[in-house]
Amino acid sequence: MKITRRKFGMGALALAAAPFSPAIAQARDAVSLRFNWYLGGLHVPYYYGREIGAFRDAGIDITLNEGRGSANTVQVVAAGSDTFGMADSSSLIGLAARGAEIKSVMSLLNSTGFSVVSLASAGIRTPKDLEGKSLAVSPGDPLGQLFRALAAHNKLDMSKIRFVQVDPAAKVAAVLEKRADALLGGADDQFFLIKYQGQEPHALRYADHGANIVGMTILTQLSTIRDKPDMVRRFVRASVRSWEESKKNPKAAVDAALKVKPDLNAASTLDQMLVDFELLDSANSKGRIGFGAQKDWEQTLDLLKQYRELQTNQPWTAFHTNEFMPSA
Repeated sequence: MKITRRKFGMGALALAAAPFSPAIAQARDAVSLRFNWYLGGLHVPYYYGREIGAFRDAGIDITLNEGRGSANTVQVVAAGSDTFGMADSSSLIGLAARGAEIKSVMSLLNSTGFSVVSLASAGIRTPKDLEGKSLAVSPGDPLGQLFRALAAHNKLDMSKIRFVQVDPAAKVAAVLEKRADALLGGADDQFFLIKYQGQEPHALRYADHGANIVGMTILTQLSTIRDKPDMVRRFVRASVRSWEESKKNPKAAVDAALKVKPDLNAASTLDQMLVDFELLDSANSKGRIGFGAQKDWEQTLDLLKQYRELQTNQPWTAFHTNEFMPSA
């Protein structure tokens, strides 16, 4: 009988200890995030967040997927192929206005990186300097459409600006080969493609000259917001932590991305991310990563209606919510 009681006692102790065993962990939510493009500086914080356990600590098992453009990303998320997506606000708003059940849960870059990028030697320092110049653009490019907002705000004579139509990948070559004086591109993208060709670039940012729109957002389906609000909240919290830690340790963050894609240009990727840190804020939303200011979103809608033929009567809250942001 003594032996029997001893066996029973040991079994009871094992059962009692089981819930606290590190080998038996609570299952994490499987979540995927589709980027807007191939891995670059904008995406580094998510690799760093995954490495330091920001998502694990939030109960999330995250998969990071490269993208093929913002328009494609919003379609993929709307179709339910990925849980979250990173896409520019105009792509999100455009598809949501046509009935897609998606919404931004993080207003990630509250200033757009859209810029007129040139060689410094071209002398383009103010919008007025663009008159008499040629600009490389791509057909259907949102940069070209929103350039009209910059031109209108600064009272430019559009008849004095020549547009050179090129494929997106040929913009930098057009400037380097002097077939165009400047290109319409990104302060965190083509700017550094020129720099790492050994030339000194300059960026005239739309955001600094009256044509700012919300840049990158993090979006998901309305059904995810409705059915899994706690998971969305934990994902947003982990995302904010990932960006905050990347700002503190930018080189370590880039190193985390290099482990995934060793052929990245580390210096260029770091430069890109540092610019994205600048774009996190706008004059209306400083200090809270992911927070979207009403004024920024309303201005974005106004500019898209005027210059990109957006058709919607919905308020800004139909496209973005701050409900999942960590407390200030």
